Amino acid sequence: MEAIIPIKGKVRYSITLDPGVWIFDDRRIDLKTFFTEDHVEKDELEEYKKAMGKHWSREIMEGATFPPTLKTEKKFEKTKVLTGTYGILFSHFLKTAEPAADATTITFEIEDGTTHSFPLEQADDFIFKFSEEGKPLINDGLVHVLFKDGSNSDTPIRDISSIRID
Repeated sequence: MEAIIPIKGKVRYSITLDPGVWIFDDRRIDLKTFFTEDHVEKDELEEYKKAMGKHWSREIMEGATFPPTLKTEKKFEKTKVLTGTYGILFSHFLKTAEPAADATTITFEIEDGTTHSFPLEQADDFIFKFSEEGKPLINDGLVHVLFKDGSNSDTPIRDISSIRID
């Protein structure tokens, strides 16, 4: 098994996915809470602007200070990353690959030669699970494809060798 998953076919950019580095990606999703809590999609740029505005205003009023718990928070985050179960939305990667205007299908090609095909409109419904309790998935594929509604969380699509857009 290769350590990368290519996205190919009717895309402007054929890209390769390396799930080994996603643990450092801020877009990762904690799957232990994702299917049990209500999630609202956020505009990351808008959230960033609001946070920077608040930070700027605070620094003007109070001066630059660092909270005393910053070290503790970083230590907690490191522990959480090393023990968490994480995924990432497939749509982030599909946007980067830029599907052609006439593309209609996403096909997950499995190592044994079988395939799982879905309409391109369902791209936002897929989550790539890449970590289980802090460990990368290696025995049955680099990623497991989960549906956003959690309907296949017990039987995800496994052993993906490539993703083809048709």
